[in-house]
Amino acid sequence: MTEEMQIVYEKLSFCFETRKFADLRILLLDMEPADIAIFMDSNLEDKELIMFFRLLPKELASDVFVEFESDIQEKLIKAFTDKELKAVIDDMFLDDTVDIIEEMPANVVKRILLNSDPENRKQINSLLEYPDDSAGSIMTTEYISLSASTTVELAFEKIRKIGINKETIYTCYVTDRKKHLVGVVTVKSLLLAEKNELVANIMDTGVITVETHQDKESVALQFAKYDFLALPVVDKEGCLVGIVTVDDAVDVIQEEATEDIQKMAAVLPSEKPYLKQSVFSIWRARIPWLVLLLITSTFTSLILSSYESRLNNISTVLLAFVPMLMGTAGNAGGQTSVTIIRAIAVGDVNFKDIFKVILKEFLVAISIGLTVGIICFAKIMLIDKLYSDIALNQAAIISLVCAISLIMAKLVGCILPLLAKKVRLDPAVVASPLMTTIVDALALIIYCTISIACLA
Repeated sequence: MTEEMQIVYEKLSFCFETRKFADLRILLLDMEPADIAIFMDSNLEDKELIMFFRLLPKELASDVFVEFESDIQEKLIKAFTDKELKAVIDDMFLDDTVDIIEEMPANVVKRILLNSDPENRKQINSLLEYPDDSAGSIMTTEYISLSASTTVELAFEKIRKIGINKETIYTCYVTDRKKHLVGVVTVKSLLLAEKNELVANIMDTGVITVETHQDKESVALQFAKYDFLALPVVDKEGCLVGIVTVDDAVDVIQEEATEDIQKMAAVLPSEKPYLKQSVFSIWRARIPWLVLLLITSTFTSLILSSYESRLNNISTVLLAFVPMLMGTAGNAGGQTSVTIIRAIAVGDVNFKDIFKVILKEFLVAISIGLTVGIICFAKIMLIDKLYSDIALNQAAIISLVCAISLIMAKLVGCILPLLAKKVRLDPAVVASPLMTTIVDALALIIYCTISIACLA
């Protein structure tokens, strides 16, 4: 939080505590809804929060409500009268209403729908029918559509008349009588055209669209690729059914990135912020993968046990370097897998590129492997030799295995995510537990096999 915002929050607290509501209103009108929501969530108790919300200017109330986490929204809804609830819902965009409904328990959802206008209720129900991960689930039906035969002057009249209730007015969509999308026109183009010019003459017919059941993550990536403010959503017949706006796309990108990070860290994804999660929910999110990793580590224990007696007959010093070799290989594989998973997520890499990826990572792995191998040899001879009786040939074997294991780990790290994507598994899930087990096991087998072959 900036120092300036901290001062504003202190002023808000002072005005609220001293009941200077007129001054409070002036401060609120100059603030962003997101900042107001943060202040209320972090500084007010439940009863104070409800009272503070009722003091919000009417034009701010619904915007602030949307910014709250679902648990705060639920508390407010339960405290609202039907009249207050209806006022908030009527002033919200449909996609925001749908997002809130998806997070609420059944009894709260029922009350929200009962206090919605019949037309809004119908549209809300239609949006709720789309799969959670689809474009239809994040789109809004509040857009401006124009006819190709409309003049610029009439187009502006329509925008002025209905624009106040639309998600965006900068981009307008041109449809025919059957709602087929035929073009798109921006307000900038309308402003620069003569008032008697037909929309058909200035619209862009090369419209990029997404379908209602298209994955919402791929839709969000379209915004990053084309720098759009909004994307039209069409059904299978090419009829315009809604739009996805850039603010919703940003939310999707943030959610997906957070989910991928959690999965790569072997944690079940959670939509709640960390401080909003209970100890039990955090335990439940982390324990399954920890148990799985505990079980899979049995394989490396069995491998080490099968080689232990032979390694001890050769040299007890070799066993001391097992953790270093496994850790280095695991870190190398992790570097590669994270890079490839991110490339898959943003659409830079597909399964068809697997051989290009393998070749590139193989060349990278050789260069890194040689570098790390040389450094490993120098480390053993200059540092480790001071604490243990290690021979030159043993140091060479350890360094060689370190380089080979690193190369192997990087190849596994690039292949696994691509194979997971091919068989429709989440690459982020595969990256952590499965890669760790495979890399540890292979590194151990390589080390033991080469050591026994060269020293026995």
